[in-house]
Amino acid sequence: MTKLSLLLLCFLILASSSGLSSGFETKPTKVSTYELKKGDITIKLTNWGATIVSLFVPDRYGKLADVVLGYGSINEYKNDTSYIGAVVGRVANRIGGAKFTLNGKTYKIVANEGKNVLHGGKIGFSDVVWNVEKYYNEGPAPYIVFTYHSCDGEQGFPGDLLVSVTYTLSGRNKLTVTMEAKALNKPTPVNLAQHAYWNLGGHNSGDILSNQVQIFGSKITLVDSQLIPTGKLTSVKGTPYDFLKPRLVGSRIKKLVKENGYDINYVLDGTPYGSLKRAAVVYDRKSGRSMKLSTTAPGVQFYTSNFLKDVKGKGGFVYQPRAALCLETQGFPDAVNHPNFPSTIVTPQKPYKHVMLFEFSNRPLYA
Repeated sequence: MTKLSLLLLCFLILASSSGLSSGFETKPTKVSTYELKKGDITIKLTNWGATIVSLFVPDRYGKLADVVLGYGSINEYKNDTSYIGAVVGRVANRIGGAKFTLNGKTYKIVANEGKNVLHGGKIGFSDVVWNVEKYYNEGPAPYIVFTYHSCDGEQGFPGDLLVSVTYTLSGRNKLTVTMEAKALNKPTPVNLAQHAYWNLGGHNSGDILSNQVQIFGSKITLVDSQLIPTGKLTSVKGTPYDFLKPRLVGSRIKKLVKENGYDINYVLDGTPYGSLKRAAVVYDRKSGRSMKLSTTAPGVQFYTSNFLKDVKGKGGFVYQPRAALCLETQGFPDAVNHPNFPSTIVTPQKPYKHVMLFEFSNRPLYA
């Protein structure tokens, strides 16, 4: 099924449903780019996948650079297979066996990574046009709100779901990403993530092996050979996954036994699910830029762009493995199949909310 066919099918289902608002658009919103600017930060976004296109911040000398990987045109985002800069869902990360059971019923999801599901299926939230609900580029906190209606049965997931993602700039150096979802008629799993690829030296500066990273998670969710969680949690201490103290990304990457880089979910320490807590700090010594990330989610996927290969990005620069790092705050992968993981089930009575706070500086930041 094509993306346009999916959108038309979703509209027909909505039109025939009772009890839903009649305010849904009959055709996809035009795909455009939008800019927010505040203090030292300028961010450009597109409503294709609610995607971050560029983000400029200064180095220690005040020189601006774009610190996220991306493409030079919207058409390139439409053909992207690496989720660069996009919001992914309905369920981010992986679902083993492309199925789960909820309230006694088994749901089969559209597999797109072998027998498993990655980032929502073949046509996830990164591959659809979002509506621009609000756009305000003035005042103390410029913001934009993207919304999307995911219909019952989309990629195999149950229930109609209203989703919104808000990007807000505040102060001179803060970006807040707020992801919300409301189940309209059925319980359904929801796990949204922002999939920006960060390189604080600049998107075209090479690899991130010399970046210093600190991750505030003392455990990881163990995975099998297909990167599906086994259900067990294990301590990072004494392993190459230990970033409890600041360490260079490349300091122990060669000690990873099976992977060609980091691609693992960390169990964040601190306050319970729903409260803002520290997740990670990244520092690029060459430029002096640093980034601190806080979140309300229970986990963060640390990924070193292992599967990028010969990807032609902005300005013709070609991205290779380890060209960037991702810090995707999230619910635990495959949580729908592991009752011991924090629940990712959303109901009409229990909406979803996930907040990420990025703080940038041109000097070292400490949590």
